[in-house]
Amino acid sequence: MKIVVIMHEDLVPPEGSQSFNEREKAEWKTEYEVMSGLRKLKYQPLALGLRDDLGVLRKMLFSEQPKIVFNLLEEFAGEAVFDQHIVSYLELNRVKYTGCNPRGLMLARDKALSKKILKYHRLPTPDFLVFRFGRALRFSKKIKYPLFVKSLFEEASLGITQSSVVYNEQELKDRVEEFFAKIQGDVIAEEYIEGRELYLSILGNDRLQVFPAWELFFDRASSRTPLIATEKVKWDFNYRQKVGVRTGPAADWSESQQSQLAQLGKRVYRALGLTGYARLDLRLDKEGRAYVIEANPNPDIGDNEDFAASAQASGVSYPQLLDKIIRLGLRR
Repeated sequence: MKIVVIMHEDLVPPEGSQSFNEREKAEWKTEYEVMSGLRKLKYQPLALGLRDDLGVLRKMLFSEQPKIVFNLLEEFAGEAVFDQHIVSYLELNRVKYTGCNPRGLMLARDKALSKKILKYHRLPTPDFLVFRFGRALRFSKKIKYPLFVKSLFEEASLGITQSSVVYNEQELKDRVEEFFAKIQGDVIAEEYIEGRELYLSILGNDRLQVFPAWELFFDRASSRTPLIATEKVKWDFNYRQKVGVRTGPAADWSESQQSQLAQLGKRVYRALGLTGYARLDLRLDKEGRAYVIEANPNPDIGDNEDFAASAQASGVSYPQLLDKIIRLGLRR
């Protein structure tokens, strides 16, 4: 089966075998592992790098006539929210694709809109404020501090630092203005849930498979350090080693807790109209109550990353995971 794998132009992996150390630190690690995994499954993957020209995609679809497109694209023309339009383009051309549908991508990408939908369905998510870029800042006395400040649309913890947790209005104002200067876009501030950070990986269109809850750990961090996934935690290899950042099965986690969290995850997945696969980010407060922070309908599915590792814990190998993702795309 011929499969076109779309990805950012800068992330097209090099041809040939690479050393393990080089692959682990490379920005194209996930793209390389997906391509390698598809070859092991005896598929015929064709890497296609995109930046801002749809003609490149149109030409590839016309010349190669792939059975399906494997979507690894997280932005187009420098805009994170444009990924949904690429999927819409595939639908307009009646081309099958993996991952989430355009509407699900749109709803999940807008963190404020997704929270409104979750609140409508009475699903637990923190209260929040939205600050629009280029408009005067307006604050509310009703929301409770501390707050967690981040981009409304961007992912991968862009711009998030330990200072993203703010404790009063002045700190909130300063942090929002810093974000405006950095990302030139809208900002959301949500009530900070002090406690544990969990990730829930879900696979499926109608019938959903929920993998074991994964947790973020800091083995050597200060007790005063907020346990949040900052930009350094995600992308700074030396910092990760310094504070002992790792993820793994949720600690002291019972089957009953997993079952309850799985039911919550399925309700969120369906409320946002997600398909294919997604990872939910949650916070667990000191009383053990789970709050949905956001849904990521295009998570990192590299080998040994959180999604694949959680699937492995359920007995789904990496090649099997890729095969399931492809079959879900073909059946939709």
